[in-house]
Amino acid sequence: MYQRHYLAFILLISLISTTGLMFWQSSTVEVTNITMDGVPGRIVFIADPHIRANNLDQMQGVVDQINSLHPAVVLIGGDFVYRSGDDLSLQDVWKGIDAPIYAVLGNHDYDAGIKGSGAEGSMACALEEVLRLHDYNTSAFYSDCCDLAYADALKAELEQNGVSVLRNEFVEVPVNGKTLTIVGVDDIWSGKADPPCDPPAGDYTIYMVHEPVEWSTLPADLILSGHTHGGQFNVLPLQVLNAVGVIRTGGLYSNGDIPVFITRGLGTSNFEHEYRLGATPEIVVIDPKTPGSGLVGVSGAAGQFLTGLITLKS
Repeated sequence: MYQRHYLAFILLISLISTTGLMFWQSSTVEVTNITMDGVPGRIVFIADPHIRANNLDQMQGVVDQINSLHPAVVLIGGDFVYRSGDDLSLQDVWKGIDAPIYAVLGNHDYDAGIKGSGAEGSMACALEEVLRLHDYNTSAFYSDCCDLAYADALKAELEQNGVSVLRNEFVEVPVNGKTLTIVGVDDIWSGKADPPCDPPAGDYTIYMVHEPVEWSTLPADLILSGHTHGGQFNVLPLQVLNAVGVIRTGGLYSNGDIPVFITRGLGTSNFEHEYRLGATPEIVVIDPKTPGSGLVGVSGAAGQFLTGLITLKS
């Protein structure tokens, strides 16, 4: 009898503690620093803000943190909204960024999803993720619902607040006397992805697409994606699947000769409040590689070890 009560008490305390940890981790934004050969200047990359009233203060803090990093360019990898019908005026937070901003739209911005609901939908979503990351055609998984008018309204709102939205378009940006070519691929789940053919070869070319892909034929120096939220609840099975390459929940890896970075993003989309475990929100800083540089912000043996891993992967 007492043992059952004791066990129930331990389980209750564990549940409360884990919930508190998940809530705390979701509000702890970390900066990930990487260095890449050929990058003409500092680039900040974020994704998945999923802006709504209860995370607006956190996003304002992200804007302040970005400004403190003094980037030449800021890139945003889609999923600006939480759900269709959100107050788009909340997107005015981006006008506070003191750098040129370029972005793509994500599946939430089109209110696009995967066919099926419940367990069937969850299984379809997981299978689509695996197949897409191994360069299979996954268009059969995507629902026919796609709110183009909402995406157009969001694009207009973003551009009023200083965000240039690229929908299968490219732009050439001068950075420190070199040309940075940014190619924005429109959302895959909405069926709108159609990468532009043969964008001009600048000094460095970045492709940005919301859902991670392995398009090894792209003329890219770097591919940036979001969408995964770093797994959001990055428990051991997900970590193992990510380590062996079945799925990609986040981080830097190699797609043939092309480095790919998948950010853990900033917000989440499955609960009214933000919860994360082992996948804290992330601001990615991409700096030019200099002689002797490793992972900025990681020192000592850990930095040498991680730098070696990234060198092997890229």
